[in-house]
Amino acid sequence: MAKVEKLAFHVPALEEVAGVLQKGLKENFADVQVSVVDCPDLTQEPFKFPAKGICGNPRIADVGGVPNLVPLVQKDKVYDLNTVAKEIQLPGAFFLGAGAVSSRIVGGNAELIPVVLAQSEGKAAVNESYVAKINPENGGCLLEKYKSKYKDCEFGLLANLYASEGLPGKVIEVRANRRTGEQNFITCIRKTLEKHYGDKSVGMGGTFVIQKGKAKIHIMPSEFSACPLNTDEDVNNWLKFFEMKAPLICQPVLVSQDPGFDLRVEHTHCFSHNGQGGHYHTDTTPEIVEYLGYFVPAEYLFRIDRPKETHMVGRD
Repeated sequence: MAKVEKLAFHVPALEEVAGVLQKGLKENFADVQVSVVDCPDLTQEPFKFPAKGICGNPRIADVGGVPNLVPLVQKDKVYDLNTVAKEIQLPGAFFLGAGAVSSRIVGGNAELIPVVLAQSEGKAAVNESYVAKINPENGGCLLEKYKSKYKDCEFGLLANLYASEGLPGKVIEVRANRRTGEQNFITCIRKTLEKHYGDKSVGMGGTFVIQKGKAKIHIMPSEFSACPLNTDEDVNNWLKFFEMKAPLICQPVLVSQDPGFDLRVEHTHCFSHNGQGGHYHTDTTPEIVEYLGYFVPAEYLFRIDRPKETHMVGRD
């Protein structure tokens, strides 16, 4: 049984967060509009999620971690989203986020873009996740619906998950166009929260769409590295980078600052309906990029199976 640690986040009012982000994002984007709105119906285009919203008992789970992947992989680190739902005290949770596949199921390494309504009493799980892997035929991106090949809710090594009851409700809508600063969309949001709230940890998750422009995305190779990846440079030389085009539907999980739980403070994976997806780094077309996001501050952090030996390599 994995060790589970729990912490209550600082949870500011939605209107307060919207005001903080409106001011902070202005330093990084030419056009910014942050407001509190009703969550759009996320079962509709472009999301097509199995739940209508991202509200109801919002929480974040940081499971495993990068030390399970680098310097050398620990393939025995395997988890299940249905189990995680119980561990975070939210059976039937709706999960969005970023993680790695279970290599024993998929037969290799790949990016997992989790979109899962976990099982609850009398109801089977609904797994609408995507897998982004390197296409063995041409070295490009191969994006697949998880359920087209697999029936489980397993993942491996690490995941950063935003969980809720999947209900409609009030959310923070963020529109940010034309990037003028160095920070990507999520880093800018996170650092804005960190600057304002200081040592009070604020966690947030949800979804955003890159509506215009292109983005820098990585996909892990199918083969784990045989030689140790000891530096960020080693990791970046191992990863495969791509430029992918909008629209990209992204699933961010962020914590303003780590309250001592060895967290990955931000992690975003994305998918599309045009065969592209993976791990989001930043947009590559700042002069035309358009972001539209919906976020909810999380009430609790659950740290599951924190690695005993840790490092800061490979956390971008």
